[in-house]
Amino acid sequence: MKYLSLLFVFISTVGFSQVGGEHVYSFLNFSTSARQTALGGSILTLTDDVNQPLWNPASINKNLDNRFSFNYVNYLLEINYLSAVYAYTFNDHLNTFHTGITYLNYGTFIAADENGVETGTFKAYDMALSVGYAYQIPHTDFHLGMNVKLINSVIEQYTSMGIAADFGILYESEFKPYQFAAVIRNLGTQLTTYDRTRESIPFQIQVGGSYRLEHVPIKIYGTLDNLQQWQLAYANPSDATTDLEGNTIDNSPGFFDNLMRHVVVGAELFPEKGFNLRMGFNVQRAEELGLNNVRTFAGLSFGFGLKVKRIKLNYAFAKFHPVADSHSFSLEINLN
Repeated sequence: MKYLSLLFVFISTVGFSQVGGEHVYSFLNFSTSARQTALGGSILTLTDDVNQPLWNPASINKNLDNRFSFNYVNYLLEINYLSAVYAYTFNDHLNTFHTGITYLNYGTFIAADENGVETGTFKAYDMALSVGYAYQIPHTDFHLGMNVKLINSVIEQYTSMGIAADFGILYESEFKPYQFAAVIRNLGTQLTTYDRTRESIPFQIQVGGSYRLEHVPIKIYGTLDNLQQWQLAYANPSDATTDLEGNTIDNSPGFFDNLMRHVVVGAELFPEKGFNLRMGFNVQRAEELGLNNVRTFAGLSFGFGLKVKRIKLNYAFAKFHPVADSHSFSLEINLN
């Protein structure tokens, strides 16, 4: 038996603030967009970014026509995450379609038999191909969108195929400084399993919004994440204490602690200019990956964007642990 257990434990431990270790295809909830990552990793209302429809299909619109983006994430160790997306408007009747491909390469692993004798190496990767479309409800400012995703996962000689869909709704008015959105992600199933054991895929519900300040060039974003599961906080054994009678007290997280783990916030300075500065904070990531009595800055992310004519370059830095950083790069080109 290969080191498959080690692989899955590692993936679930360092996930981008997911409800880890419970589903297959967890990479579907990892962000490859540098702008998205810099703002906390779960923003739903970026209507001017061709990468956003992978997260919220309702954001597909005609302004994204003929835009292409390539994204690269230097995740952890040998893990690399890549994606490429493109949007095209056929005509006024069909509106705009969006397509994207994501590829997560976990690197090379040592293979060994049941006695621990090395027999070579093997690789593992996940990949998903998506096609999306959005529709504006007539005479309203509401947009509805849908993505369909075909998923392929390979671990040594084990393979799995799956299919999933995302559904989104977005409210946006050119006369209002705010937007609201809600998304149901990864509603689907495995078509084929790794080893005759069927697993669930990472179904997720999110709601979020953004607000553009009137007299300050700042846009604020917020998301309530993982609403499909209320309980995200659990007692940490290392936080347990002992009373005078020798009884162990778990110090279980309270209501407010659990509530805050659903929160992701971000801010963008100069959102409509050629140069932007961004910052985000993911509470769940900070709580799960932080260390007791040590300032690790886990959960924080930073980034910037630079636009020169038809080209946009975005960069993000995300902090997970004192020895684990992530760098994301996005290159967007307007082909019109």
